Amino acid sequence: MNSFPGLGPSSGFLQSTAWRAALALVVVFVMLAMTGWTAVRGTTQDANPLVTAKAAWKHATFLGRPLPDPDGSPAALRAFFATLTRAEKRQLAARYPLAVGNMGGAPVQLRYRANRLAIDDARAVEKKRMGDRRLTPVGRQEAGRLMHRLESMMSPGRQILAFDPAGGGRAAEVFGNLPAADRVSVVVPGVDTNLSTFERTARATTAPVGMARSLYNAEREARPGTRTAVIAWADYTSPSGLGVGAATGQMAKAGAVRLRALVQSLPSSDTVSLFCHSYGSVVCGVAARDLPSNVEDIAVAGSPGMRAGSLSGLGTHARVWAMRDSDDWIQDVPYLEVGGLGHGADPVDPSFGSRILSADGAVGHAGYFAPGTGSLRNFALVGVGATGSVDCASDDPHCSTDLV
Repeated sequence: MNSFPGLGPSSGFLQSTAWRAALALVVVFVMLAMTGWTAVRGTTQDANPLVTAKAAWKHATFLGRPLPDPDGSPAALRAFFATLTRAEKRQLAARYPLAVGNMGGAPVQLRYRANRLAIDDARAVEKKRMGDRRLTPVGRQEAGRLMHRLESMMSPGRQILAFDPAGGGRAAEVFGNLPAADRVSVVVPGVDTNLSTFERTARATTAPVGMARSLYNAEREARPGTRTAVIAWADYTSPSGLGVGAATGQMAKAGAVRLRALVQSLPSSDTVSLFCHSYGSVVCGVAARDLPSNVEDIAVAGSPGMRAGSLSGLGTHARVWAMRDSDDWIQDVPYLEVGGLGHGADPVDPSFGSRILSADGAVGHAGYFAPGTGSLRNFALVGVGATGSVDCASDDPHCSTDLV
């Protein structure tokens, strides 16, 4: 007997199939969580210093006049800073380091300077927490690890474009000369990305900083004469572990808003390419429809889906590239979306319509940016605009069509 009144046998079958698919999706996500997709991190809901800093900026005056909206358009903020002397800019950075350091439209070098001050403030907080006996031994140990991470971010020559210490923390770092770059690449990482995991000493290219540094070096090798810059963009709140956040698109939607804001704050003459790993490809997929026209390429690796059923569903003018290594466990995730769970079709399925790149040499889910791999070389060629030289997957004749 049909359990759903008003539905014919075929409708009941379809609904039953949908429920089975949703159940399978949940089971697979739980199994992957239990077998080590990612380490679940704890989060705290601390007061947000960046929100406080922006509020202080909004209520302040400078040189006898109100300050502009810190969340205003990059063009308006760029025009404001253009009216200030170097000393006046530095005065604002010293007074409101978090606000200036995260302000699209503020001069890039000023943001680096402001964020160094903000990181030093956060480092001092964590140093005090290391000796706070109100914390558990584990809490003091975590404070120590974070303090050393912040100290590393203050090393000479590092260019921190964004920094927010709230919760797990967010950050972005630039490799190369961003103001002078003709081509900008943005690395968008996946789950469990925060200040503590922003960079790693061991297996460096599995963390955002290592990914971006490796890509920058590969781009310089691929085309030395091209002025490039690469951004390690961990400036969105990623899912913590493999819970509902990783299986749905809510955090990707919030991340997409921030990703669009980043791209819109770059000089309009720059050509931008996005390199999106794992859940980062979900963020890029959601952002794709409304990205500025200077985003020419979106490349994804180890993707669980892009919240679309096909290339046309992304609604983007950009070329979309996809790769997946043969031993990447992400291929075992059901590529569907049922009741908000899942991220849609597989970008490396030929029916999706993306250009499928070779991932030769990559090992596992986190190996796409390792030096010497074909996957990294392909990413670098896309980043410098040498798309006619990429190595396509053997079963995708469409990959190299209409390329120069």
